[in-house]
Amino acid sequence: MGRYSCEQVAQAIDHSLLHPALPDAALEAGCRAAAEWGVASACVKPYFVGRARDLLQGTPAKAITTVGFPHGAHAITVKVAEAKTAIGQGAEELDIVINIGKVKSGDWGYLEDEVIALAETAHDGGSILKVIFENCYLTKEEKRQLCRISRRAGADFIKTSTGFGDGGATDEDLQLMLHEAGDAMGVKAAGGVRSYRHAARLLDMGVRRIGASQTERILAECRQDT
Repeated sequence: MGRYSCEQVAQAIDHSLLHPALPDAALEAGCRAAAEWGVASACVKPYFVGRARDLLQGTPAKAITTVGFPHGAHAITVKVAEAKTAIGQGAEELDIVINIGKVKSGDWGYLEDEVIALAETAHDGGSILKVIFENCYLTKEEKRQLCRISRRAGADFIKTSTGFGDGGATDEDLQLMLHEAGDAMGVKAAGGVRSYRHAARLLDMGVRRIGASQTERILAECRQDT
């Protein structure tokens, strides 16, 4: 396992603040903590983007949010409108959930249209696009197809899961995604990353971002181990 400073680990973490029952006070506290920890971002619920932007202004942490979360079943036009709203409120990155039902239907043309539309919307607004697969529901071939569609459509990152499905970031899935992504896209691991050793091992694999709700624990363990 590579040796990473706590600063390096923090800079790879998107601090997740997406639990549906999180009240505004907890979201504010989470954003302040994200700024203090020096993480890459605070990933907040969509309605809170403007407030997160204000709380994080002048800090290294970005305000980011989700689109089509958590099931991906919104119409493309609705996802585009959601993305535009988020960008307008200050979201610098968008984590969008692919239409899982369309993956299971094998409707690859629809999915390519979806990612193209969202990539164009994100990039026109100066935002980064991450495509969430929700791998626990998918076959290996479906994962490969989504990697290739995301790459062709111009996505910046591909991401394992929402953290609310039946599974999270497995080594097998990450190896497949890293292979398919090559140098064209980053890979984000999300779901079940709760320790510094796990986070460091993912960075060793080549993962560039980690979605985590247990950020404080990960960084506390880092301080003890390094």
